[in-house]
Amino acid sequence: MNIFWQDCLAQLKSLKLPPMVITNWFEPLEPVSWDSDRGEFVLQAPAGKVATIRQTYLKTIQDVAVRVHGGSVHVTVRPIGQSLEGEAIEQRDELNQNRRREETGLLPGLTFENYVNGNANQLAVAAAEHVATTIGMQYNPLYIYGGVGLGKTHLMQAIGHRYLDLHPKAKVRCVSAQDFISEYTSATRDSSNSRKALQMFDERYRSLDLLLIDDVQSFSGAKGSQAQFYRAFEALVPHNKQVVLTADTYTRNLKDIEQRLISRFSQGLSVAIEPPELEMRIAILLNKAKAMGAALPEEVAMFIAKRLKSNVRELEGALQQVIAYQQFQPAAAKEITIDIAKHVLRDQFSVNNNLVTIENIQKTVADYYNIKVADMHSKRRPANIALPRQIAMYLAKELTQHSLPEIGSNFGGRDHTTVMHAVRKITQERKSNAELNHEIHVLEQMIKG
Repeated sequence: MNIFWQDCLAQLKSLKLPPMVITNWFEPLEPVSWDSDRGEFVLQAPAGKVATIRQTYLKTIQDVAVRVHGGSVHVTVRPIGQSLEGEAIEQRDELNQNRRREETGLLPGLTFENYVNGNANQLAVAAAEHVATTIGMQYNPLYIYGGVGLGKTHLMQAIGHRYLDLHPKAKVRCVSAQDFISEYTSATRDSSNSRKALQMFDERYRSLDLLLIDDVQSFSGAKGSQAQFYRAFEALVPHNKQVVLTADTYTRNLKDIEQRLISRFSQGLSVAIEPPELEMRIAILLNKAKAMGAALPEEVAMFIAKRLKSNVRELEGALQQVIAYQQFQPAAAKEITIDIAKHVLRDQFSVNNNLVTIENIQKTVADYYNIKVADMHSKRRPANIALPRQIAMYLAKELTQHSLPEIGSNFGGRDHTTVMHAVRKITQERKSNAELNHEIHVLEQMIKG
């Protein structure tokens, strides 16, 4: 029993989790019983730690135990010396702790342990884990940006969960920019009768240890809310209170937001989350299927991942459709196969294959860079037109089946060598210009819908 737990603990330490997590949550665990035939493993921990271990780390412990044992393992964690009365108290405490986390705006399950890492988000994950354990000391604010459905919200919430694991009594608030605006609007309306509502709103944000704001691009045009958020920001960051922000674009591309706020957003660390590469998409599908209790063959995961490339949300939605078909179709085969995935997702695959046209690319790029579609066909060559036009040519080559001469003819009758030059130039610049690389990823998502 002790040997088995020591092997598990060694595996947990090899996961490269922060030392404080190992010290606070894994090392205090003690084995109580281990039935290798039934795969039943019972651990005990100090009563005050049990709820967090169950909620945040139990899945990680169970995965490691399965790896060490080489078979199915069910792990139970209970308080040291717990009586029936103590169990009731512990359940009540766990309920209260879960309720408290929900009141902060944190959602169950959005933790680092449930987040799939890959090349597309490696820097963002490393920065998030660092911030969660060294709040306010460095990278303040942390600005996470990327397209829709790539996991920005999950990563931001994971910071909040990890920080509360390490500092259970800390003041944390996780809120979308839109909800911040709604709260401020409500407070200013109520303050017509009493100043207390606005004062309480102000104090709620200025007294935090950690503030997590989702989708800050939604502050666009909301001058009053921007001013109030600036006040909160200035009350927190200079005093080493951490602020974490997410947005759909780089700081300099935010529209109709005060320059002083953009300046503050840029003073910390900005990290991008890009659309997941193939291996990461496969891992996401397999991970999600396991969490849903479904057996998804790897070849089916690869089949889906090769056809759905834009974001994580699209992948998860497709997987849910396939699993639901298996559950609700009496005549369906027990095993999920490529043919079943092809049948269930036929409309989605069709849309993804047929949506992209040169005209759509030109319009999307023109709108994004605030130029006219006609500029895509003109002979004018100022920098604010030439670069978007080259990006559109590059995307036409990457996202459609058209030949270089066909693409050139759709850009004002240009020669195929002009298209080739544009493709080579953008390919090279993407490697050295992180901002341009991110913009093209965003455009790809917009074009694919």
